[in-house]
Amino acid sequence: MNMTRREILKLGAAGVAAALSPRLNAGSRPLLLKKIPASGEQLPPVGIGTNRYGVQHTEAARAPLRATLQKFTELGGRLIDTAPVYGESETVLGDLITGLQLRDKLFLASKTDLRGLISGRESFQKTFDRLRTDHIELMQVHNLVNAPNELAAMREWQQEGKIKYLGITTSSSGQFADMERLMAAEPLDFVQLNYSLDDREAQQRLLPLALDRGIAVLVNLPFGRGRLFGRIGGQTLPDWAVELDCASWGQFFLKYIISHPAVTCAIPGTRTPEHVIDNFGAAFGGLPDADHRRRQEQFYDNLS
Repeated sequence: MNMTRREILKLGAAGVAAALSPRLNAGSRPLLLKKIPASGEQLPPVGIGTNRYGVQHTEAARAPLRATLQKFTELGGRLIDTAPVYGESETVLGDLITGLQLRDKLFLASKTDLRGLISGRESFQKTFDRLRTDHIELMQVHNLVNAPNELAAMREWQQEGKIKYLGITTSSSGQFADMERLMAAEPLDFVQLNYSLDDREAQQRLLPLALDRGIAVLVNLPFGRGRLFGRIGGQTLPDWAVELDCASWGQFFLKYIISHPAVTCAIPGTRTPEHVIDNFGAAFGGLPDADHRRRQEQFYDNLS
């Protein structure tokens, strides 16, 4: 079934669930899982980014986000990524997760203060307070700001059992050289970086290095800030997309990312149940092999 992102949204959550049910039924198509090299723990390869969760404290504003988190966990999703700089996103998440009693089902990832206003233990504690938790699965140095000092403080909390994994992030290829140096010099559990079908620089050096060093990889901006959907316009999926178990362009783009052997999880920004159903469909069925990945690249590069 070839469905565009627009068609999926028009169907609504119930319609999409019915249309994509063969791919979302774990009984017929197993949920894909990827290992965290540092521990062997497994995660579904599609998560949620929350940089637009800082909404007002009203039912109208929060209801779609609550439904999004509920649907995400119903489908088997675990990883949610946030940050202090995302407005009130951590606070909103803390409220919604507590209200839905989802904390034990989730793998929470947050970051240090990008602005550098607070750091170390003070920064971590404020994140814990906003998320209403006494531990976090992953704490990351946001955009490498003050990385050596922040990582040292994280390791202290990791030893105390408050932080399970630690890592560093960037969303700009301009920081790739600095990230590469840190990956080579520091014992890291995770890195987070920008990577998409139209932004492949990470696969030149950073993704191979992550494989070599045993570092898990989170991918932000998997749709290239929306550029990928703009590029394909109203075109339908190529016939051979069925070989990849893709039912939509979103799944086509996400499966390209999560099929890379270094990638652990992609974290598209997700604010509606419809987008959860579409995106998380990429976590079921088969993944592109090396030949399929080259075919995806050639297809995208040849779009007019």
